[in-house]
Amino acid sequence: MTAQLDDQTRAIITACVPALEAHGLDITREMYARLLADPAISALFNRSHQKNGEQPTALALAVLTYARHINDLSGLTGMIERIAEKHVGLNILPEHYPHVGTALLGAIKHVLGDAATPDIMQAWANGYQFLADVLINRESQLYKANEEAPGGWTGWRAFTITNRTVESEKVTSFELTPVDGKPVLRHKPGQYLSFNITVPGQGAQRRNYSISSAPNGTSYRISVSRAPHGLVSNWLHDHAAQGTQLLVSAPAGSFTLPAATTAPAVLLSAGVGLTPFVSMLDTAATQGCAAPALQYIHGTHSAQTEAFGPHIRALAEKGLVKADVFYTHGSTQHATPAPHATGIQVHNGRICPTWVRENTPADAVYYVCGPEGFMQDMISGLKATGVPESRIKHEVFGPATTLEDTLNAA
Repeated sequence: MTAQLDDQTRAIITACVPALEAHGLDITREMYARLLADPAISALFNRSHQKNGEQPTALALAVLTYARHINDLSGLTGMIERIAEKHVGLNILPEHYPHVGTALLGAIKHVLGDAATPDIMQAWANGYQFLADVLINRESQLYKANEEAPGGWTGWRAFTITNRTVESEKVTSFELTPVDGKPVLRHKPGQYLSFNITVPGQGAQRRNYSISSAPNGTSYRISVSRAPHGLVSNWLHDHAAQGTQLLVSAPAGSFTLPAATTAPAVLLSAGVGLTPFVSMLDTAATQGCAAPALQYIHGTHSAQTEAFGPHIRALAEKGLVKADVFYTHGSTQHATPAPHATGIQVHNGRICPTWVRENTPADAVYYVCGPEGFMQDMISGLKATGVPESRIKHEVFGPATTLEDTLNAA
């Protein structure tokens, strides 16, 4: 059992909140500079998140949020679960935590200088160890569950790309089957897979991609958007042919559709944010869930960029989902099939939160996934229309770079 923090430690950490608000990003940048100097530790991180500054920002917000909640950690349950799920996906182990602790404490001392008194340093050592123990304990539970589940495993498992499907001008799907021919863990719809991909000339790269298929016990499918200057996404599109082997960890993530729910679910996405929702829709279809209990609202540039368009229309025509698709840069006249096919409406323009609220059930639970700006607009807009925070769930593709995402993202 994790030892509780003493009153002095909590008081000192609380007193450090203003310093973290002023210098938190400087501390985390320094921390990562120290961590990434060790090649063995550097290999654990998504390097693109370091280059664009997302990872230091995410950690600065997480440390600040931890300090603000140090006297009542019950509000951090979602944040801790999301971090633990990501760590398990990336195969972070207990022996990695001392490296992070040493780097963090060294960065605090370096940035704050003489202001980092021995009492402050001891308080942060205590605070870090407490949080590390909480995460290690939760991650141990997740690793054990993955290992003991039918088809489950821990560590990296070799999979083969058995099929490639072009879903749109930007998105390609990859079907993955284990090399060992054994069953795979049945994922929860909405979860993701983590990959350890070696790109020639660039070394090992860690990435997460949502599973875009319903659980079947034999394979997974991911659907990857070609990102501008995206090292791994472009390599997958250009070089990951049928027969290519990839190292994959067990499904992870808490952004999932409950197996049983009485409230209508609205799946609200933009761009490649639809990938976890395709898994949710296909799973719900096999379980007999039908419209209007399940509603899909999606924004994309045009018919050419709309991934899974024919598939969504087929589900809608069968009455398995009520669907609305918005083309932000194209015209509905190019939609296939017709813009007003049974069960689906195709619109010109952007998705508006007010429109969403007016065209969805009053008691709906909203699942939001897509680019950061889209999610911020939808979440703040839905709240402004009176939707309580408890009925808005959202996924973040990369590190949480806002306080909203730090606390509430799945």
